[in-house]
Amino acid sequence: MTDAPHLSNAAPDSRSEPDWADQMEQAVLDIAIRRAPGLGWNGQLVRAAGAEAGLSDGDIELLFPNGARDLAALLSRRHDDRAMAALSALDPATLKMRERIARSVSARLEAAAADAEAAKRCTGFLALPTNADLGLSLAWETADLLWRWSGDTATDWNHYSKRTILSGILIPALTMRLFDGREKADAFVAARIENVMVFEKWKAGKDFEAPLKRMTDLLSRMRYG
Repeated sequence: MTDAPHLSNAAPDSRSEPDWADQMEQAVLDIAIRRAPGLGWNGQLVRAAGAEAGLSDGDIELLFPNGARDLAALLSRRHDDRAMAALSALDPATLKMRERIARSVSARLEAAAADAEAAKRCTGFLALPTNADLGLSLAWETADLLWRWSGDTATDWNHYSKRTILSGILIPALTMRLFDGREKADAFVAARIENVMVFEKWKAGKDFEAPLKRMTDLLSRMRYG
């Protein structure tokens, strides 16, 4: 899976306020969220939001060299941060594993739903064949955060298989949450998690994992090189 765009190369200084690039990225994202329902998620949105934030064409190119892809990565990571903030009030150790995954996925879906109209446009953008690599990479990032919050400590290939499986739940669940509502999305997630739990119990001690291992090995190479 290819790396999602890295939008700022400057090392953060914990002693100072966020640097200019970070501040402007977030300012442009704020404007883009507001304007996406009218403009869609595309290069026009990046230019319009950048101009409204007071950026020159050169500054927009500097901050968003990949255009709307960079903006999509910013939105996804904002929603990840929002979900993790919501989850910080929970102690995962008090929950069963399936409850941890369900709660974490729900938190991430609701984080995106807070920007529903913009998130719909961004989801459509990431669904385009030319952006599928980015969509998968961002879903992987989210799945990794949720598994880590849930207490996953796997370091073998199961580390990758768990994230591959959860990514496969997150992508359709997010689309369902945005377009069909919370009730249908929650029911979908609950059914998929139940399937995963049954699968995990059944596969224990079996030697049928080679095809999935090959797939997750490929995805990990795409993601990490």
